[in-house]
Amino acid sequence: MEPLKKQFLELLDKDLEFRYAVAGYLGLSEILKRLDDLSEEQVKLREEQISLRKEQTKIWKEIQGLREEQVSLRKEQTKIWEEIRGLRDGQSKLMEEHAKIWKEIAGIKAEQTSLREEQIKLREDFNRMLKVVEELQRGHRTLERSFKRLEDRLDSLRDAMISGLGEVSKFAGLTFEEFVRRFLTAQLKSSGELAEDAKLKKVIINGEEINIFSEEPLIVGEVTAHAETADEIRKLLKKAERIKTKYNREPRRLLVVLTAPSDVAAEMRRIADENDVELIIGKTA
Repeated sequence: MEPLKKQFLELLDKDLEFRYAVAGYLGLSEILKRLDDLSEEQVKLREEQISLRKEQTKIWKEIQGLREEQVSLRKEQTKIWEEIRGLRDGQSKLMEEHAKIWKEIAGIKAEQTSLREEQIKLREDFNRMLKVVEELQRGHRTLERSFKRLEDRLDSLRDAMISGLGEVSKFAGLTFEEFVRRFLTAQLKSSGELAEDAKLKKVIINGEEINIFSEEPLIVGEVTAHAETADEIRKLLKKAERIKTKYNREPRRLLVVLTAPSDVAAEMRRIADENDVELIIGKTA
């Protein structure tokens, strides 16, 4: 029996049909088939489960990628919002600056209006000043004419006085030159130009005779009864230049002529005007 059992078990294990046949006899064939089907289904389910797990793993990886992308998008979104806030802040600053500029422009316009009004006022004042200046110029010209007439009268009176002095000196027993020195000394003291204890005098400096001289104030003058030519004033200018060199300052120049021809007098007056010489001519012929 033992060999038979052993052979029977081997057949059950190795021979599928024999196993089904035995199972059929035993009423288990249907159960075995179902078990085999279940085993196959289970294998398929396991394979599907493995496939699903793989798919799930793939999905989770995709989800992870999406999460990472979402995190990156959030960071990018945060960055964009920060830029937007920066732009808004910049826009606010620009608007404030814009408002400030408009305020400054309004101030400039107001100042410009004020300046224009001031300019109009200045123009009006300037026009009034021009009218005043014109009136002053007319008055000045009138004064100049009056002053010129007065000067002419004074020159005429002075010349007449010098002419008279020539006659008076004869009765005083003085030379014309000495009489003129005394007369000018008294006149300069009266005007305060010459000290009370000082006087004009005749001197010889470096061999050069000077009819009228004062060191303080520095005065150089010549006196002549008659001048036939304009050389008398030229001689005075040369003497004055030597005195200027000696005392290192500009002297006052005086020339007194009792009589001179009209043409000579005119030439001497021209030279006197050009060289700042005080010229007195008593008579012209």
